[in-house]
Amino acid sequence: MQLKYGLDDSPKGLEMIIYGLQWFVVSIPALLIIGKLIATMQYDDPGQQIIYIQKLLFVTSIVLIAQILWGHRLPLVLGPATVLLIGVIASQSARPEFISTSIFIGGLLLALVAFSGLFAHVQKLFTVRVVSVILILIAFTLSPIILNLIFSPESAFSPLFNLSFAILLCLGMFTANNLLKGVWKATVVVCGILFGSVIHTLLQTVLAPASSVFVPELPMFGLFFEDLSFKLALDPGVLLSFLFCYLALSINDLGSIQSVGSLLNASSMEKRVRKGVGITGLGNVIAGLFGVVGPVNFSFSPGLITATGCASRYSLLPAGIGLLFLSFFPAAVNFISSIPPVVIGSVLAYLMSAQIASGLLMLTERNAISGFNEGLVVGFPILIATILAFIPSELLATFPPVMRPIVGNGFVMGVVTVILLERLILKIEN
Repeated sequence: MQLKYGLDDSPKGLEMIIYGLQWFVVSIPALLIIGKLIATMQYDDPGQQIIYIQKLLFVTSIVLIAQILWGHRLPLVLGPATVLLIGVIASQSARPEFISTSIFIGGLLLALVAFSGLFAHVQKLFTVRVVSVILILIAFTLSPIILNLIFSPESAFSPLFNLSFAILLCLGMFTANNLLKGVWKATVVVCGILFGSVIHTLLQTVLAPASSVFVPELPMFGLFFEDLSFKLALDPGVLLSFLFCYLALSINDLGSIQSVGSLLNASSMEKRVRKGVGITGLGNVIAGLFGVVGPVNFSFSPGLITATGCASRYSLLPAGIGLLFLSFFPAAVNFISSIPPVVIGSVLAYLMSAQIASGLLMLTERNAISGFNEGLVVGFPILIATILAFIPSELLATFPPVMRPIVGNGFVMGVVTVILLERLILKIEN
């Protein structure tokens, strides 16, 4: 893969701003989607919901900056862990302090295991085939979220309109990515969100003016430290549920770091994994103190790296600073939350398409598939992960509670399946 900027290169001037803005924009959807979902479960007051998102932005920003400078030092997007969302949903009837204490303890244990070097033994399992499958798995397991965004029940338009809008916006972004050169190629995601939001808003104003959503007035600047308090309260059942969630989170985090590291042929991966997972654990400790869901490294960075040709870790620093700055402005958080879901879904579809392309490219360039068995190692985990990604919540609820965080996570089950197939069942030589 040809890159304009390598891992330790630093873009200058306008390019740094544009690349940083793009990482910032890509980081926003997961923060808003998961943040709003948990906030609405815990609070009825819209103001408290915004404060929750502010705290989530703050924690994410400081952990992201720490990862770039001292952790894995890779161009990896960081955001709230979806797998912990399962623990939060399973513990809705429990008091909030039980949940925050479990997140605190889970993060502390993850940090201790990581910094002790135990993850170095697991790292050897991540071969080219495993890493390529992980890249593709992320795209497929995000499909339900993309589906829900494009066909959002809050939309004023018909499902057919939203589908047509999403396809046209994606095709427009692919066309722009193909035609634009140099630094302008890096503006595709940002322009896609801005253009899509403007067009969608204009169409809604003309075709469905009655559907305009009331936006509450919030102060421009607002702190969230005043209501900050941490009370240690332990519930063994809630803690056990979250410990299984953290088992899944550790696999997710390890897979994310390995996938980007392998894609970029980064050196000292054992050290990067130890520090990266360790700081993720410490980030979850901080999240527990703040009473928000903990962060994890996301694997969809290769899609953006492939699309822009920029793999500089320093280009994420402006994004981290931007998230930190945004966390103190509730009115701005509320405004960004108003981006039409179909636009966010379309941008995610664009990025996930690039992600799949990067996974297939890695398989091709490194001759990772030379026979039927190698094809099975790639195909079966993707199928299993996709099935589990769309498993109905009613069906998942019939599983034992301790199994839900693992079996209910298509990404984790896909990673486990590909490793079992390659190492134990088909025993394919690397």
